[in-house]
Amino acid sequence: MRVDCREARLRRWFGLSMAVGLAACSAQTLDPGPGQGGLGGARAGTGGAPSGVGGSGAGGSSSAGGAPGTDGGSAAGGRTGAGGGTMGIGGSGTGGMMGIGGGGGAPPKFVGNISTRGSIRTGFATYWNQFSPENEGKWGSVQPSQGTFNWAALDREYAYAQTNNIIFKEHNFIWGAQQPSWVNNTNAQTAVQAWMTAFCQRYPNTKLIDVVNEPPPHTTPSYINGIGGTGASGYDWIANAFKWARAACPNAILILNDFNNIELAGDNTRTITIVNAIKAAGAPIDAVGAQGHGVSRTATATVKGFIDKITQQTGLPVYLTEYDINVADDNQQKTIMQDQFTMFWNDPNVHGITIWGYIVGSTWETNSGLQQTDNTMRPAMSWLMGFLGR
Repeated sequence: MRVDCREARLRRWFGLSMAVGLAACSAQTLDPGPGQGGLGGARAGTGGAPSGVGGSGAGGSSSAGGAPGTDGGSAAGGRTGAGGGTMGIGGSGTGGMMGIGGGGGAPPKFVGNISTRGSIRTGFATYWNQFSPENEGKWGSVQPSQGTFNWAALDREYAYAQTNNIIFKEHNFIWGAQQPSWVNNTNAQTAVQAWMTAFCQRYPNTKLIDVVNEPPPHTTPSYINGIGGTGASGYDWIANAFKWARAACPNAILILNDFNNIELAGDNTRTITIVNAIKAAGAPIDAVGAQGHGVSRTATATVKGFIDKITQQTGLPVYLTEYDINVADDNQQKTIMQDQFTMFWNDPNVHGITIWGYIVGSTWETNSGLQQTDNTMRPAMSWLMGFLGR
């Protein structure tokens, strides 16, 4: 039986101050997600989608990050970009500003989606060319007990992605929620490095990784002092996480993922501050993830301004990682999709878009579904497929 744990969060953007205990929700199929403020909404469970592994729920968080530009230049941590080349279908890369992920190269600009109730739905490859596991890749789902990994769901999803030439993105390595309860400040460094290494050895063609999801003040893992603490940069534990991820996954694009950072000025500034601080500390970060759950309620010009500011002030591209349009009215949802998606696609600073669910009744946001279970498309989905030529 699925339990709705959406109340296990802070609803600051409703003007409430309500923190409900998360322990009772952590064993359910929904993510206990810590609270989020602002337009991005609170990060509760993802609409009832089970994890398929380890009994952990959906974090409703980030999303898929994306690939930096392909026109040379180096990323933080000394990684060089690939010479020349465009971003693929979505327009050209941002000439020489950003490096690409490891030796594997940057994927083309993509439009992807996530698992539906713990698995990839039949026909997924017809519509999407990138995949992120909604819950199945979270550390608490994969390794709920020390020394025991449950790879079953990820194995199936990774195999599907490889068979269908779909870009595979990991969501996520470290977060302030859905982390194994056995990790503590004493064993954290060994455990984190082992987790990253095991993942990338098993799934070597992972193109993008949300290394840290929803950094402070949004969420903070309980074990940060065991992986460097705040340190001189204020975020040494985040910088270390990126260094260890690069060592374990040299060919992946490494992303810092957060919410509200392209909706609200304060969160936008905070993201830029964190990114520049960890870059100065030697973190090999390649891109910034913007979840985008509140984007549909924000003026498109405002969103574009925040996206471009991130790139201008960090030198990194942006990925829309969890975009959705929580609107019941078909025509209104379509209008928003046309307006905002066209901007995403044409902005060279956006290197990929992941939509956070598409099947009506199986999405984190109640009215964000784009396709009925009988495959009938809502108008926004019909427009999007026509726009993409799919």
